[in-house]
Amino acid sequence: MSTRSPLRARLRRDWPLLVMVLPAALLLLVFHYLPTLGNVVAFLDYNPYAGDTPLQAFLASPWIGFGNFEVLFGDPAFWDAFWNTLSITGFQLVFYFPLPIALAIMLNSILSARLRAFVQSVVYLPHFFSWVLVVTFFVQMLGGAGLLAQTVRDAGFQPWDIMSNPDTFIVLVTAETVWKDVGWGTIVFLAALSTIDPHLYEASAVDGAGRWRRLWHVTLPGLRSVIVLLLILRLGDALSVGFEQFLLQRDAVGRQAAEVLDTFVYHQGITTGNYGYGAAAGLFKAVVGLVLILAANRFAHAIGERGVYSRS
Repeated sequence: MSTRSPLRARLRRDWPLLVMVLPAALLLLVFHYLPTLGNVVAFLDYNPYAGDTPLQAFLASPWIGFGNFEVLFGDPAFWDAFWNTLSITGFQLVFYFPLPIALAIMLNSILSARLRAFVQSVVYLPHFFSWVLVVTFFVQMLGGAGLLAQTVRDAGFQPWDIMSNPDTFIVLVTAETVWKDVGWGTIVFLAALSTIDPHLYEASAVDGAGRWRRLWHVTLPGLRSVIVLLLILRLGDALSVGFEQFLLQRDAVGRQAAEVLDTFVYHQGITTGNYGYGAAAGLFKAVVGLVLILAANRFAHAIGERGVYSRS
């Protein structure tokens, strides 16, 4: 049975690695963990003008316990944003999440390295566009005065209402997300595909397995752990479907269709100055995300996968 080295010996041995990781750890501490302390604002009737400094205002704001949450859970606008967020997340899990997997498998099957590099560059490029540019592109193509509408009018027909139709808004934002990020999402799956032993494909081909059976019995099992991991992370982020994309299109389709929790926090907390109320909505979103990621990770352990973390 092996014994662990003393702490001092491990520090002396691993200090170069610790120095390398120190900047990232400090970045995480300053911009992620320290701001988490600000969640206490959700339990205050926070008034930023109650003192001369932010700390004085924080200390002078009265403690109201779960008062902000009581108002939040009784607000129909909050529940509209909540169900909109869940609907968009569920829709994108079905119609967006599998697409990077399929695209990665298709890219991996391209034999020409030059052609594969070209296709990858083309599908990666939209990820680096801002949401302002993406929404503008879709407006120019699908808007009321866009290319598609003009072409339909020239043909003597009435164009469809795409960019301002609240009934099809969920499809529109999913299409925008697919165009922008589906290529970027293939990177992890392409890396996972490169770890699959080529001899498995050769052995299955010798045994008479066709392309689809090799996909089902070799490729997908090789991707299973990565798929489960990314699905867990996506579920943990289920209530964060985006901010800028929805804020830009909120006025065109209306609050009922485009209001999600991130925009709700912005409009109800920041623009109105009701910081405690906005912080309560943000904290609720974070707690639900934590519960989802813990439940999904537990399910991953039940089916034999490591998930995000493992006790062993």
